[in-house]
Amino acid sequence: MVTLASIEPLLPDSSRELEDLAIELTSVASRFAARLHPIMRASVGDLVRSMNCYYSNLIEGHNTLPIDIDRAMAGDFAREPEKRNLQLEARAHIEVQQLIDRGEMPFPVLSLDGICWLHGEFCRRLPDDLLLVCNPDTGEEIIMVPGQLRTRHVKVGEHIAPEPEMIEPLLARFVEAYSFKMLSKLQKIVGVGASHHRLAWIHPFFDGNGRVSRLFSHALLRDLGIGSELWSVSRGLARNVSDYKRLLSQADQPRRGDLDGRGNLTEAGLAEFTAFFLSCCLDQVMFMEELLKPEELLNRVEVWCNEEVQMQRLPKGSWPLLREAILTGEFARSQAQALTGYQERQARTVLSSLLDCGVLTSPSSKGKVRLGFPVDIIERWLPRLYPAVR
Repeated sequence: MVTLASIEPLLPDSSRELEDLAIELTSVASRFAARLHPIMRASVGDLVRSMNCYYSNLIEGHNTLPIDIDRAMAGDFAREPEKRNLQLEARAHIEVQQLIDRGEMPFPVLSLDGICWLHGEFCRRLPDDLLLVCNPDTGEEIIMVPGQLRTRHVKVGEHIAPEPEMIEPLLARFVEAYSFKMLSKLQKIVGVGASHHRLAWIHPFFDGNGRVSRLFSHALLRDLGIGSELWSVSRGLARNVSDYKRLLSQADQPRRGDLDGRGNLTEAGLAEFTAFFLSCCLDQVMFMEELLKPEELLNRVEVWCNEEVQMQRLPKGSWPLLREAILTGEFARSQAQALTGYQERQARTVLSSLLDCGVLTSPSSKGKVRLGFPVDIIERWLPRLYPAVR
């Protein structure tokens, strides 16, 4: 029988390794966030949400290609039911993360309502087929209700999840522990990694717990001023998915002896998972910071643009407009003439060509333009963002 003590410890013991990771993550994330123009941040944010969804899908074993995610966001869905369902799932993930990134989450991240809201917002966007959950032991099919806590016993791999009647009390203890006012900023950052595991351990819903845990961690990092729309821990977790799943499982284990903390579960296992999680966060912030260095991005885009002009796929005069979008975030359409040095009609033609191919975007036919990231040029502009863009 699971009790409130069964989930302890909720935080690993203080250690130099974890504190150093939390300090460095804070420093690097703050430096990176301050580097980009706010408008450029918004453009990159749209791309990173798509990337986050792609890698979160990979972790779940759903290989939805970037081009299919891009089409789903444009409302272009495949005819094949299975592929269409995966596109709808991807779109649901991105839309929920958009709500988080815009600060539109109506409840505190660390709350029962907040956790149920994440699950509910994601699942209510899914097709009925993906709300049907099959019990692997009995073959019984259950229709999952978005945002509703689990009402039956489940086993996940080797982990027997807590009884349904203990989910709400455990989540209350979970919220209390990670929002404790006496926690220092560093302890709260360490708590992001620890809470990621403990939420998965509670397994509050019939399905979607892994995805909800990753959305929860993203929201909690933002809440602490560490996370942003500019980077995604899911990429780091997916690129090390065997370690991710192994360490999650390892942290499920009971205490290993008198030297392994004072709780029911292994403190050493929790500490190891937390260090892994924070290391993935740090690695991804540093990766995106390097990728988006203005001088490096300018160089890659200019090389690509010159090739496109030589191949006559873009008109001459394209580069000054792209350069302006990178450096200033956005510019008025009326500036195209001065930037290109062309007559008004020719300058409009250049601008229209860039808008047509998606490398510049605008919210309206007369609005300012900003940099776009169409999926077919991502590997040239931002190499290694995806394993391969197809």
